[in-house]
Amino acid sequence: MIVGIDLGTTNSLIAYYENGEAKIIPNRLGEHLTPSVVSMDENQTIYIGKTAKERKIKYGNDTVDVFKRSMGTNKEFILHGKKYRAEEIASFILRALKEDAEVYLNQPVEEAIISVPAYFNDQQRTATKKAGELAGLKVERIVNEPTAAAISYGIGQREANTRFLVFDLGGGTFDVSILELYHNIMEVRAIAGDNFLGGEDFTKVLYDMFIKEKELDESSLSDKTLAHIRKQAELCKLGFSNGNTSLMQCNIDGETVELSVPLEKYRVECLPLLEKIQKPIERTLKDAGIKLSQIDEVVLVGGATKLPIIRKFVGKLFGKLPNISLNPDEVVALGAAMQGAMKERNEMIKEVVLTDVCPFTLGTEVVISLDKDRKEGGHFCPIIERNTVIPVSRQETLYTASDDQTSIRVAVLQGESRYAKNNLYLGEINVPVPKGKEGEESIVVTYTYDVNSILEVVVKVVSTGEEKKLIIQKDDCTLTKEQIEKRFEELSYLKILPRDEEVNKRLLFRGERLYEESCGDIRVHIDHAITEFEKVLDGRDKVKIEEAAEKFRRFLDQIESDL
Repeated sequence: MIVGIDLGTTNSLIAYYENGEAKIIPNRLGEHLTPSVVSMDENQTIYIGKTAKERKIKYGNDTVDVFKRSMGTNKEFILHGKKYRAEEIASFILRALKEDAEVYLNQPVEEAIISVPAYFNDQQRTATKKAGELAGLKVERIVNEPTAAAISYGIGQREANTRFLVFDLGGGTFDVSILELYHNIMEVRAIAGDNFLGGEDFTKVLYDMFIKEKELDESSLSDKTLAHIRKQAELCKLGFSNGNTSLMQCNIDGETVELSVPLEKYRVECLPLLEKIQKPIERTLKDAGIKLSQIDEVVLVGGATKLPIIRKFVGKLFGKLPNISLNPDEVVALGAAMQGAMKERNEMIKEVVLTDVCPFTLGTEVVISLDKDRKEGGHFCPIIERNTVIPVSRQETLYTASDDQTSIRVAVLQGESRYAKNNLYLGEINVPVPKGKEGEESIVVTYTYDVNSILEVVVKVVSTGEEKKLIIQKDDCTLTKEQIEKRFEELSYLKILPRDEEVNKRLLFRGERLYEESCGDIRVHIDHAITEFEKVLDGRDKVKIEEAAEKFRRFLDQIESDL
């Protein structure tokens, strides 16, 4: 039997398919939700779920949660003096779910399909698979959470030529996916999201409101007290489901401190988060070439969608009531179990052909010509654009950039920035080429990406026929999110004058943003415009810079109005 697992930021679930129905397997406490929390005591005993969550209040330093946001990075967590990576922490949760399933089903459980946010990159997906393997599971497939939810909702059984938008706001991640149904083929048209936005952030808003309104000094409060306030903030958030006001009660230094929070005031405080939610929605619609009015149904997934302000926000944005007929906490796990049944070709479930997309652009590093006498390396050349239906294979021909060049390095990169250093490095291939004049020798680079997020790179030297192949092994994580952000900051801010002037800096940032939000030929035009503006800035001629800035601004205005 192949089980389905939703490894969530806040809670995790496991499900199975039997007698024509997907069912949640209760944990050892008889509950469906297992909090994604791990704790360890002085005897090296591991505590999982609700027990660990309770233990966190007193032993916060020996307890780990929200680790999903660090999957696929080098970040380490400390439990009783020993360091663990996120996938190792996740493996403790998965092992507990596996044991619960074996007791409940009275049979060994060795295979699983695990869901991940659609916007997880290759390293995060590999880390998730590794976590399953560390827990003693053969991970048959990694499935996107919105796709699993769509299966659970029976979208594959609906009328053909129907468009759905899956709005998935979990505890720590946000995904939005647009799916279109053709007969028994469910095609993912576009995905976008934010791996650092979820229900935990909406809880943090209440935590901050309480600290501010009660004029508390966090530095003077114990870790135990701070953990208590966070827990009460979570309960206060849940309280909005029962009315337009929720009460937050905290015990601080033996005194009960209360804060009554009106729903409307809370909504206003959450406006920055709601704005962050809207951007991925706009991106998916743009990438899919679909208007808001062309979405036939909106499906809500994830525990955070229970918040009234979220449901009201979605309803107002789309002009229709979202579908909330299924428990948003459980639909992903149920869908993963149904995906397992499809893989086993269970006769009781209708086969639905699923097509997915590549979540990030895949490409390589190239040298570009700025003018007749100047070149600049470090630019990103997209080969497979984001939201391309997979499996897919794409080719690009590249040429030598200098005379007497003896080799060509193909760096395999993933991301949306026009600069190679800002994107995620996955690996590289070096091939020898015969000496010759610039541009005489060429290579054909082929990227092939499949549904299991395995990338095959083939580089062939045209003149000699020599060929090298690389299967990207993404077990090693070279950069954490913090390191990537630091590098991006260095490239953005450590510029010589006059680029440090605010108006020019803002224009460059805007250009970079529009480049990352665009695809295809538009990217080429934006890249050219940015390069031209940077060339004028290098000249340090004030009059020319002002003229170029105005021209560049009008160009960006036009691009943005067309998007």
